[in-house]
Amino acid sequence: MRVTSDGERRRTREGVRSGPPLDEILPAGTSEEAERLRLILEATPNAMVMVDRTGGIVLVNAQAEVLFGTGRADLLRMNVEDLVPRRSRDAHHDYRRRYFADPSARPMGIGRDLYGVRSDGVEVPIEIGLNPITIGEEPFVLASVIDISERLATQTALETLSRDSLRRSILASMPCSVVATDLDGLIVAANPATERLLGYLETELVGQPVGCIYAVDHGRSLRLHASGDERELEYRRRDGSTVAVGEVISPVTDEDGEVTGYLAIGFDITKRLEVQAEVTYLANHDALTGLPNRTTLTKHLVDAIHQAERLGERVALLLLDVDHFKRVNDSLGHHVGDRLLLELAERLVETTGEGDLVARLGGDEFVVVFSGLSELEDVRARVDRIAAALPGAVTVDNREVLATASMGCAVYPDHGSSPAHMLKNADIAMYRAKAAGRNNVRWFNPSMIADGNDKLVLSSALQQALDRGELTVAYQPQVDLGTGRLIGFEALSRWDSPTLGIVPPDRFIPVAEDSGLIAQLGEQVLRQACKDAVVLREEFGIPLRIAVNVSPRQFSRSTWLSEVESALTDAGLDPAALELEITEGVLMDDDHDVHAVLDGLKAIGARIVVDDFGQGYSSLAYLTRFPVDKLKIDREFVRRIATTDADAAVIDAILAMSHALGMTVAAEGVETPEQVLYLRERGCDEAQGFLYGEGVPLVRVHDAVAALVNGRTNR
Repeated sequence: MRVTSDGERRRTREGVRSGPPLDEILPAGTSEEAERLRLILEATPNAMVMVDRTGGIVLVNAQAEVLFGTGRADLLRMNVEDLVPRRSRDAHHDYRRRYFADPSARPMGIGRDLYGVRSDGVEVPIEIGLNPITIGEEPFVLASVIDISERLATQTALETLSRDSLRRSILASMPCSVVATDLDGLIVAANPATERLLGYLETELVGQPVGCIYAVDHGRSLRLHASGDERELEYRRRDGSTVAVGEVISPVTDEDGEVTGYLAIGFDITKRLEVQAEVTYLANHDALTGLPNRTTLTKHLVDAIHQAERLGERVALLLLDVDHFKRVNDSLGHHVGDRLLLELAERLVETTGEGDLVARLGGDEFVVVFSGLSELEDVRARVDRIAAALPGAVTVDNREVLATASMGCAVYPDHGSSPAHMLKNADIAMYRAKAAGRNNVRWFNPSMIADGNDKLVLSSALQQALDRGELTVAYQPQVDLGTGRLIGFEALSRWDSPTLGIVPPDRFIPVAEDSGLIAQLGEQVLRQACKDAVVLREEFGIPLRIAVNVSPRQFSRSTWLSEVESALTDAGLDPAALELEITEGVLMDDDHDVHAVLDGLKAIGARIVVDDFGQGYSSLAYLTRFPVDKLKIDREFVRRIATTDADAAVIDAILAMSHALGMTVAAEGVETPEQVLYLRERGCDEAQGFLYGEGVPLVRVHDAVAALVNGRTNR
C-alpha cells in the first residue's frame, strides 16, 4: 500500500491486481475450510496477509488493516508487491515466484531488513513469517507480518550506550528484556522488563554468568552472535519454566569504539510461535476433523513406501467414501453431515493401530494407510476390522442417520509404487464397491482399468442405442399367491446391440446411472410399458398392472412427475394400473420435495412400491411417513428361506407389520414350490420369479403366461 495517483489507482483496479478474492478462486467444496481459515486469522494478534501464486492478495485480517493503514476492500484489490517500497518490488517479485515454484527448498521463517509501505507513504520496518498453505488444490502463501519499529528503536538506542553510560531511565522504559554483560559474560545490569519476564530481581542477576538466563547455556556465544541478527531460543525463568524469545546480541562500545561488553535484547515470541504452529497445523490437517490432510498423507505414504521397499514389507491404502452423504447434507443440513464425519473419523482412529494413518482427503472421503505388513492376510484382517467398526447408523439430534461407506483397497507393491498411483487404483476399486451396491469393500485388480475403459465405450454405445431405439422392454409376470392368477407384469429393459451383442442389464444399467443416461432410458421404458400395458389388458381381458422401476436420478428431476402424466395420457392407460418402484434410498432424503412428488403420484392415481426392501436400513416405522402401497421383499431373503432362520424371521416381521399398516407385500426371486408354500402360509400377497416365468418380449407374453391367467400354476 502506497500513495498513488488516480491513474495508478485505476490501473490497480483494472488489471495490475490479477488475483480475484479467495471465494472466487477456490474449487467447489472448500468454502467451509476457507471460512475456518478466516476465523483463525481474525483471532491472530499479528497482521496476516495471504496471497495466491500471482501475488494477488486474497485474504487479510483486521490487524493487517491497522498495520498498513488501509481498509480491507482496498487491500484485496492489490498485489503483495504494492506493500513493499518501489526499490524492493522486483526482488520481492522474483523471490515470490521462486517460493511458489519450490517452497520446500527454502525454510519457513522470518525475513529481516524488510519494510512495508503504509497508505500515507511511511515505510514501516517489518518481519515476515512465511507459511505455504494449500486449500483444495490451490497453493497460497500465508504471511505473518510484525511491526518491529519499537524493537529497532530500542536496539538502536542501546547500541549507542557504553557500559559506563547506561541510563536507568532508558532501560526502565524499554518494553523488551535487556541484559548487559561485560566481555567475560558476567551480568552487569538488567532492566525491569527482564525482571517481569524471568521473575528474577536485578540484584539476583548482577554478577551471575549470563548463561543462567538460558534454558541451554548460550552465554559463551554472545560474541559470535553479536551481529544484530535475531535468533530464537528459550530463557529459563526463576520458577524453572521456560519462555520462547527472539534474541538480538549487540556489542557495547566505549568512546574509542572498543567493545566493552554485550547487550542481550530478548522479547517474548510465544504468540508468534503459536500463530506459526497454528498455520502450520492448518496447512497439514483437516479443519473439521483434525485428521491429516492430503499433503500430510502424501508425505506419510512416501516414507512408508520407502521403508516397505527397504524391509520387503507391504503398505495398504484403504479409500473410504461415505454412502449417500450428499443426501444427508441436503436433507438434514451440513451440521448433521459434519457430526457424521466426526463420528466416522473418531471410529476410524479408534480402530487403527500404532503406525497407521487416518487422513481426510476432503468432502466425504477418508484414507487409512496400514504400514509394516508382511502378508496379504495381514492387510485383509485390518481392512475387515475397519469395515466391522463402521457404524450402521448414527444418532444426531435425536435423528437416526445411515452411515455406511464404500471402500477400495490398493496394496504396495502389487497395485502401485507411488502415492498418486496407489490413490488412483484405490479410487477405482472404491467406485467398483459403489457400483456393487455400496457398503462393501473392493480390492483393486488391474482388470478394473480395462473395465473402466470399457465403460467409456459402453456409455457412447448406449447413447447411440437410445437414439436409435435399440433398447426393448421385456415383461416378467407377477401373480397373486393366494389364487395363483396373473395380476400384472414388471417392465424390464433389454439391449441387443448390433455390434456388442446382448448386453445384460447389470452391465448397462450402472453405466446409464453413472453417465446420466438413466433419465432418458427410464422415460423410454415408462412410455413403452404404458402403451404395452393397454395392449395386454385388452388381450387378456383382465385389469393387469404394470410395474416400472424408477431411478433416484429420475425421481429427483423437476420434470419427472409431468413425464409420468404425459406417458399415461399418451398411452390412454388407467393410472391405477401403473406401479412405480422406487428404492429405500429415495425415501432416505425425507425432505419436502420427496413428499411433494409422492403426493403428486397419489393424486394422479398411480401406486407407489418400495423395491428390494430389506437391502438398506430403513424401518417400517420410517415408511409410515410416506404414502406407500406395496413393499417388495428383497430376493436375498427369499433365496435363504429354507436355510436361514434369521432371514425367515425378517420376512415374518415384514409381513406382519406391513399388513398392520395396510400395505401389500410381494416377494421377489421366487424359484421353488417350497418358497411359495412358506410365503403363502404366512400371508404374503404377491410373488414373481423364475418359477412363474422370466422376462419376455411383448410378442411372447401370451404363450409364456397362458397357464397363469386361470391360476393353474403352483396351486
